[in-house]
Amino acid sequence: MIRIFIGYDPREAVAFHVLSHSIHARASQPVSITPLVLSELGQLMTRPRDAKQSTDFSFSRFLTPYLCGFDGWAMFMDCDMLVLDDMASLWNMRDEQYALMCVKHHHVPEEDTKFLGAVQTTYEKKNWSSVMLFNNAKCAALTPDYVNTASGLDMHRFNWLESEDLIGEIPHRWNHLVDYDPAKPADQISNLHYTIGGPYFEDYRDCGYADEWNAEKERMLFAGAIDG
Repeated sequence: MIRIFIGYDPREAVAFHVLSHSIHARASQPVSITPLVLSELGQLMTRPRDAKQSTDFSFSRFLTPYLCGFDGWAMFMDCDMLVLDDMASLWNMRDEQYALMCVKHHHVPEEDTKFLGAVQTTYEKKNWSSVMLFNNAKCAALTPDYVNTASGLDMHRFNWLESEDLIGEIPHRWNHLVDYDPAKPADQISNLHYTIGGPYFEDYRDCGYADEWNAEKERMLFAGAIDG
C-alpha cells in the first residue's frame, strides 16, 4: 500500500480533490490518501498560527511519521499539485539508508507575496518539504511536542535530523515548480507544483500548465456511462 498524506486547507479544497484524482487515475498499485485536516488533528496540533504560515498544513505535515506509528514509509505532498505519472514509480525509489527523500531545490523566489496575499518567504531548503518520502522509524524526533514547539525553520530545514546525509534525493521531475522551473513538455514532468498559486485562484487562472489542471478537474467531475 502506498501511503500518502496530503496537506489540506479549506481555501484550496478543490486542489486537494483534483490532486487525489490525478494520483488514483495513474497509480498501478493501491494508494491510501489521508488529508491532513486541522480540525481532525485535535490536540495533536495545538500551536498558534504563525503570521508567515501560508497554509493550514505548513507544520502539520511533520506529523506524518507519528500518524504512521513511526512504522514503514509514507509520503507527504502539498495540495497545490497535479500528478502526471504513476506514483508507484516514486514509491519504488525508497532507500532504507535515508530518513527522508525529497527534491533538493535551489529556490529563491523574487516576489513578496503569493496566493491570497500570503507572505512569500525565503529560506535554505525552500520547497524541499513540499514532497517528502518519510522513512518513519528514522524520523522519531517528529513527536507532536516537537512539531508544536519547534521553529518553522528548524522543521523545514530538517534540523531535527542528525545529519544531512540522511536526506536522499528524488528526481526533480517529481516536484516541478510551475512558473519557476523552465517549462517542459508535460510528458517530461511527473508532478506539477503550483507553488505560487494554482489556476483554481482567479489571479492565477492563466498560470503555467493551467490547461493540464483544468482538464484533470473535468475528469474528476465526470459522471456517466464509460464506453467499452
